[in-house]
Amino acid sequence: MNKVEEALTITVEEAAGLLRIGRNLAYEAVKRGELPAIRVGRRVLVPRRALERLLEAGQQPRKM
Repeated sequence: MNKVEEALTITVEEAAGLLRIGRNLAYEAVKRGELPAIRVGRRVLVPRRALERLLEAGQQPRKM
C-alpha cells in the first residue's frame, strides 16, 4: 500500500489520477460541487471516504 492509499485526504491532483480525469476537470468538478472537497488553509483536499462513497453511490453530492 502506498501513501496515497493510506491517507485520509488526497489532493485534487491525486483524485484526478485515481479517477483518470484531467487536473482541470477535477478542479472544475470541485468548484461545481460534483467532487467532494474541503479547504484547509490554501489547500483543497478530497476526503478519501467521501470520494469512495460518491463512487459507490453513483450519484453526485449536493452543493453546500
